[in-house]
Amino acid sequence: MKRQKKIVLAYSGGLDTSIILKWLQENYDAEVIAYTADVGQEMHRKKIIKNAKKLGVKKIIIQDLKNIFVKDYVYPMIRGHALYEGVYLLGTSIARPLIAKDQIRVAKKFNAYAVSHGSTGKGNDQVRFELGYHYFGPKIKIIAPWRIWKLKSRTDLINYAKKHGIPIPKDKKGAPPFSVDDNLFHTSTEGKVLENPRNSAPEFIFQRTTSPEKAPNKASFITINYKNGDPVGLNGKKLSPAKVLSKLNQLAGKNGIGRVDLVENRFIGIKSRGVYETPGGTLLLVAHRAIESVTLDKDTMHKKDEVMPRYAELVYNGYWYSKERFKLQKIVDLKRNKVNGSVKLKLYKGNITIQSRQTSSNAYSMKKVSFEENKTFNKSNVERFINLHKKKLR
Repeated sequence: MKRQKKIVLAYSGGLDTSIILKWLQENYDAEVIAYTADVGQEMHRKKIIKNAKKLGVKKIIIQDLKNIFVKDYVYPMIRGHALYEGVYLLGTSIARPLIAKDQIRVAKKFNAYAVSHGSTGKGNDQVRFELGYHYFGPKIKIIAPWRIWKLKSRTDLINYAKKHGIPIPKDKKGAPPFSVDDNLFHTSTEGKVLENPRNSAPEFIFQRTTSPEKAPNKASFITINYKNGDPVGLNGKKLSPAKVLSKLNQLAGKNGIGRVDLVENRFIGIKSRGVYETPGGTLLLVAHRAIESVTLDKDTMHKKDEVMPRYAELVYNGYWYSKERFKLQKIVDLKRNKVNGSVKLKLYKGNITIQSRQTSSNAYSMKKVSFEENKTFNKSNVERFINLHKKKLR
């Protein structure tokens, strides 16, 4: 008897991927394996399993990747101070490479001939997923339903779901819903009223941040402890990467920190407007720059700032596994072993204030910087320094 082929689908348990799951079953002579990566998103485990079983799925895999996500993806990116187009902390972008990698692992484990995802034909995520698939499983077929099926609108999807008894969330009837992506690092919201950049973002769309106006009237304080360039704990208590980010999310979110409203240039050439919430990530970025300011030399810091825009663009475009990103990561991490100590932050109504930086590093010299007369800095050399640089003006 001929063995049935297998397809591994990146499955959320929601309407779109449930429709895709059924569509794959109808259009391919293959068993569909439902794969869900837990990267810290709001996830209803029972709902995922229930919906997949209802559609006849035998293998349902939910993989906890939260610590790996923060340690091996978020932290390296924070060390690079990556900001796309000056403001976007790349929350969606950084999760896709990990999901793609683990999805291919599952595909190989079950000898699947194909993988599939639910990314739309206009978005960046299809590129990010598929570059990851190509890197880890170049011989595995990729099925992208949004680019090939005949379902052209939200109405088509609703009708298809009704026909096949797929549960339809109430907010997805009628007008298209907001497009939401979330993980432990961020939440993004796109579509509907946000599509017109003239419209203000309504307060009800924000999911993990309080508005600065409604944030507590009393400031909060947090100390982030660093070793080799990465956070290892909070307030002197050692914590796992996932726990660090989770606690920072809660603290920053309640203090109205981490909101960005951005019209961005997508990799495929379309402009789109999105509202992003990255509360804990915003604290990590500010604190990391602060700890580096007292532990790294000027040339190293400036070189990092020089490569950052390109590094961020590579992450945004889905090139996490590219030779160029690996090369830039080596530049970013060249002296990370020197980045040790702690940074204390004050959080108040959307604002972050650095309270203190502590380190045993000698990169910052109080003797040299002091306004008191001292012998550690030879000021007579300054005139020669200026004269040398005058020549570069012509």
